[in-house]
Amino acid sequence: MDIDEQHIGEPGLATLDVTAADEETVAAVIKGLQRLWATSSVTPVWRVPGEAGVRARVYADIRRHPDD
Repeated sequence: MDIDEQHIGEPGLATLDVTAADEETVAAVIKGLQRLWATSSVTPVWRVPGEAGVRARVYADIRRHPDD
């Protein structure tokens, strides 16, 4: 997956790729990130043929708390 420039276009914005053994772990990690920062919803989980685990992407704005 390519990183869209708008998601990292200024300080405080980040694109995070999460790799874990299973979808439940990816969901738990992203839920934890959502407690810290304003984040997008998770992208669909995908697998890379020949590589272990599953992957997902989330976009975060670390300047904002999710309750802002």
